[in-house]
Amino acid sequence: MAIAAEDVCLERVLPMDEGFALEEVVPETGLPTLGSDVTFQIVSPDANLLVQLPFGSQTQTFLREVRKCCGAGVVGKEDCPPEGETWPGSSKGQSVAGGAPRPSKLHREGTSDALVSSKTLDRRGSTLRSQLLQKEDLYTFLCCFKFFVGSYNVNGQSPQESLLPWLSHDPEPPDVYCVGFQALDPSREAAVFHDTPREEEWFKAVTKSLHPGAKYATIKLVRRVGILLLLCVRRELAANISDVGIATVGSLVGMGDKGAVAIHFRFHSTTICMVNAHLAAHPQESEQQNQDFHDICARLQFYQQDPSLPAIPLSQHDVIVWLGDLNYRLEEQDIERVKKLIDAQDICALYQYDQLKNQMEAKRVFEDFTEGEINFQPTYKYKAGSDEWDTSERCCAFAWCDRILFKGKTISQLSYRSHMSLRNSDHKPVSAVFSIGVKVVDEQLYRKVFEETVSSLDKMENASIPSVTLSKREFFFRDVKFMQLQMEFFIICNGPIPCQFEFICKPHESSYCKPWLIAKPSKGFLLPDAEVTVELEVFVNKSTATHLNSGEDHLEDILVLHLDRGKDYFLSVSGNYLPSCFGSPIQALTHMRQPIQDMLPEAIRNLVSSYCPGTALLPCDTLICTSSKALIEHVAVFIQTLMPLWSGEDFFWDEKPLDIPKELWMMVDHLCRSACQQKDLFQQPGLRAEFPEIRDCLDTGTLDTFIGSSSSVAEALLLFLESLPEPVICYQLYDSSVERASSFVLSSQVVSMLPTCHKNVFRYLMAFLRELLQHSGKNHLDGNILASVFGPVLLRPPPGRPVPDPAEKQKAQQFIQQFLLLEGSSH
Repeated sequence: MAIAAEDVCLERVLPMDEGFALEEVVPETGLPTLGSDVTFQIVSPDANLLVQLPFGSQTQTFLREVRKCCGAGVVGKEDCPPEGETWPGSSKGQSVAGGAPRPSKLHREGTSDALVSSKTLDRRGSTLRSQLLQKEDLYTFLCCFKFFVGSYNVNGQSPQESLLPWLSHDPEPPDVYCVGFQALDPSREAAVFHDTPREEEWFKAVTKSLHPGAKYATIKLVRRVGILLLLCVRRELAANISDVGIATVGSLVGMGDKGAVAIHFRFHSTTICMVNAHLAAHPQESEQQNQDFHDICARLQFYQQDPSLPAIPLSQHDVIVWLGDLNYRLEEQDIERVKKLIDAQDICALYQYDQLKNQMEAKRVFEDFTEGEINFQPTYKYKAGSDEWDTSERCCAFAWCDRILFKGKTISQLSYRSHMSLRNSDHKPVSAVFSIGVKVVDEQLYRKVFEETVSSLDKMENASIPSVTLSKREFFFRDVKFMQLQMEFFIICNGPIPCQFEFICKPHESSYCKPWLIAKPSKGFLLPDAEVTVELEVFVNKSTATHLNSGEDHLEDILVLHLDRGKDYFLSVSGNYLPSCFGSPIQALTHMRQPIQDMLPEAIRNLVSSYCPGTALLPCDTLICTSSKALIEHVAVFIQTLMPLWSGEDFFWDEKPLDIPKELWMMVDHLCRSACQQKDLFQQPGLRAEFPEIRDCLDTGTLDTFIGSSSSVAEALLLFLESLPEPVICYQLYDSSVERASSFVLSSQVVSMLPTCHKNVFRYLMAFLRELLQHSGKNHLDGNILASVFGPVLLRPPPGRPVPDPAEKQKAQQFIQQFLLLEGSSH
C-alpha cells in the first residue's frame, strides 16, 4: 500500500552537526543482495538508529543531498573504517523491518569518495544484475516447496461451516497457501463503497482452518469488490518472501464485480504470480471469457518500489498460477444427458464438452498454461446447503466453472480435486496442490560468481564509449483514431560495449514524450552485440482527444534516446489524427449538423477551442439565496462565456444550434428502440472489437444504424459522456450538486444554472433512464444501478481534485436518483 502524507508524522529532529554520521550496514556475507533495501545506521549524540531505505535511485539522491549538508559525516560502504575499527559512538542496533540484513562490522574498500554518483551506481547495478541473472544457474539450486491453491465462489454467503475439509484436506501441511474467493459480496454497496464485512468474515474463516500441523503468517490480502485473494506461508519461511506487490483489474468501464486480483512475490530467487479471476458469464459462448482473459493479461502489471524501474507484466514471472470462477460452461446443453454421464461417473466423456478445454486446444485462450486432469464432477450448480443439483427453471447447465491452471518450468501438480462436503454456496470449492521448484542461492557459489563478474565488469568499463545503430528514425502514424492503438517498431543494435539506454526528457518538459505516445521499453541495458526491439505506441484516449480536436496539440514529437556515457539519438514521430466526437465539448457538438469528419479542420478547431470550460460561477453558498433576477442574470453571463468568443466574420454559423449533440441522440435512440428490455443493460461490457465501428458510424455518418450489440453501444455512450472535457454537470457546479443532493428542489435549481445545451443533455438522459426503468421487470435495472453507473460520468469532480471518497460518491449517486425517482413520479 502506498504511503500518503497523512500516514507520516514528525516525531523527532536530528541536527546534522559535527557528531552526526550516516553509516551503511553491510550484510554479514559482505555481499549485497541485488535489488534489496539498504540499511543505514544513524549516529548522533542524541540517538543511535538503524533505518532501512528502499533500493533505487531515489535513495542514492537522498544520500547525496545529505552529504552536501554535512560533508564527511555521510558514509557509504566504501567509507567505513578498516575492518576491526569502528567510528566513535557507533554500535550495532536492531533492524526496523523484518527480513532486512543484519548489522555487521563496517569495512573500507579504499576510496576517497563518500558516495559514488547515483548515475554510476545505477549503471553498474544494471550491468551487474543482468550478468548475474544470466549466470544464475551457477550459484543457485532448486528446492521444492508444496503450495496449496484453492478457489471458492461463495455466492455472497457468510461462512457457516468449517473450511477444514477444504484447506486441511491433506495429512501433510503445505508450505504456502493461496486462497481465492469470488462473489464475496454481490451487493451494490460493495461495488460503490469498496467495503464489505464479508472480507473479515472469510479471512477469519480461512485463518482458523489452515493446517494445524504448521504455523502460518499472512503475507498479503487483496480484494476488488467480490474477488479476494489471500497469501499465507509457514512462519519459518516468511523471511524468504520479498518484493510483494498487488494488482487489480476490473471489467471495462468499471461495470459489475468481474475482473481479477493478483499477488506478485519473490520466493528466494523465484518470481511467482497468483491470479484470482472472476470472468464474465456467457453460457452460450466463450468469446467474452476469452476476451476477459486476454484483457486481464494485458492490464495486470506490478509497480516496483523504485519508481525509476518499469512495471513488471504478468508474463515476466517464473511461475504463474491462475485460479477462479472462469465461467466456462459445457457445450452440451441437454441437462438430462449431462446428469446421466455424471451418474455413470463418465467424467472423461463429459469433459469432452468443456468449453475451456476446447478453447485451449484451439489456442484461443490460456496459451502455454496447463490444467491438471479433472476427475471430479462439475462444481456448479447446486442447491445451497446440499449436494443436490439445482433443477429450477432458472438453473443454467452444469459446468466446471471453478478452475486452477498453471504455467512455469519448475511447477508440477500433485493433486486436483473438488470438495463436495462444503455446502455453503451453489458452487463447490476446488483445490490443487503443487510442487514448485524454487531457486535458492548458495552463498559460497554466489560469492565466487559475484567476484568474477565484478572483475569482468571492471575490465569492460575501461574499454570505450558505447554506440548503437537504429533501424529507423522517422515514424509516421496515418489516420489515428480515438481509442485505436497504432504501433511502429525499430531495433536498437548495440556495438561491442555494454550500453544502458533511456528516452530522456527534453528541456523544460516533465516527460520524455507526449501523453498520447509511449515507448516500450523506455529504458534498458544491452550486452555487447545484443539488440532490442522498441515498440512505439500511439493511443488517443479521453484525456488527450480534446487537445487534438482543438488543434492545441498535434501528432508531432521528438524522442531523445540517450546512451549512458554515449551520445543522444533523435527520433521524429508524426502523424494525422482524425477528429472525433469523443473528447469534443457539448457546446461545439451542438453546432455541428454534419459528421465531424466531414467538416473542415479549421472549423472544428475553431468550434472546440472556443469552448471555455470551468468558467467561474457564483459561490455555492449564495446559489439558493440569490434573487431570481440576479440568478437569471448570472446564468445569462455564464452561458455567454460558454459561447464562441468571436465576432464579425469569425462567427461563421448562423443556424440555430441543435438541442443536443446528434451523436448522443443516435446512441440513445438506438438503445430506446432496441434495448429497453435487454437484461442487464449497462452492467455487461460490450465487445471491444465492436467499438471502432460504433465510433466510425458517429464520426463519419456512413451508416444509418449501428453494427454490434446493444451492450457495446451502451458502453460507447458511457465513454462518450466520460470523455467530455466539461461534464454534463459543469465542474463549477460540482460542489453545489453534491451539497444539495438530498433535496430534489435544490438539485433542480442546480440544473437550472447549467448552460442550455448541458441542461438539454441532462434532461434528455434522465428521460432515457426513466424510460429504462419503465421496463425494469425485464431489464432488471433499478434507480440505484443506473445512478451508480451514470453518476460518476455525469457528475465529475474538477481536475486536480482527489478521488472522491465513498460518502461523496454516494451523494453524486443520490443527485442522479432524485431525477430518476422523484421527477419521474411527478410526470
